[in-house]
Amino acid sequence: MAVCLIWGTTYLGIRISLESMPPFLMGGLRWSIAGSLLALYLRARGTALPPPSRWPSIALLGFLLLGLGNGGVVIAEQWITSGLTAVLVATSPFWMAFVEGSMKDGERLRPAGVIGLLIGFSGILLLVWPDLTLEPAGQRGFLGGIIAVQVACVGWSLGSSYSRRQKRSENVLGTTALQMLAGGIMMTAAGTVRGEWSDLFFTPRTAWALGYLSTIGAVGGFVAYTYALRHLSVSFVSLYAYINPVIAVALGVLLLNEPFDSRMATAAALVFAGVAIVRWRSHPAGITPAPLERPMESTSKQIA
Repeated sequence: MAVCLIWGTTYLGIRISLESMPPFLMGGLRWSIAGSLLALYLRARGTALPPPSRWPSIALLGFLLLGLGNGGVVIAEQWITSGLTAVLVATSPFWMAFVEGSMKDGERLRPAGVIGLLIGFSGILLLVWPDLTLEPAGQRGFLGGIIAVQVACVGWSLGSSYSRRQKRSENVLGTTALQMLAGGIMMTAAGTVRGEWSDLFFTPRTAWALGYLSTIGAVGGFVAYTYALRHLSVSFVSLYAYINPVIAVALGVLLLNEPFDSRMATAAALVFAGVAIVRWRSHPAGITPAPLERPMESTSKQIA
């Protein structure tokens, strides 16, 4: 319940933060704060952080999962609603299927999986097609948001695939702290290059949103997710991917007056149906997923 509620509300938090904060600086500050808090907590407990020899791989994951993954979501929410962004993020398993299918040791895409992909992407087409008739400025913004989310999903999938092939480690929190710091530094650097500091200011509303994203949304969500994985099956915990968009859409409609019409609902249903088929085919009957994930993979499960 905590995972669904926390991660389902992060889309709303991002949308509110963007009211006064440029996208890359917002993401950079969020993950820098979260990584620093987690690192300080571990040091206070006497837990050693990963050695420098592991920093390059952690930095790469920070770039893929947070720089591209979360960064794409933040960019997208400048032009499309938080609820729609959450629905589009649910297409990540499609990209994961493509990435894994291209690896030598990856799972090959089966016919049923292809059907799932086609159904899911038909949902995206249903979302995009009517909006192609918008004025050029609105069209560019909407399509830019759609593309940004898909870039986020690709980054997340590449990062997830890479993390699965890393050696197992018990220091999951330590690697996560450095991963957050790496992603935060990269996003802050990108914001600096883009000259975003001159546009940065805070309101009570955006400051509270950033604080929520940096603490409960990042650290709290990760702790809840890790705890759930240790006591429940991965297949059961992964159901959050279907619940998060529902929460995000409901909050966007109720609190931000975001539109969500019958066309969007139909498109969302198609996306979820496609994801369900792809996920079902990835866990054939009789095969039980491992109860624990590989290191640094947990953060990759959430890119908002």
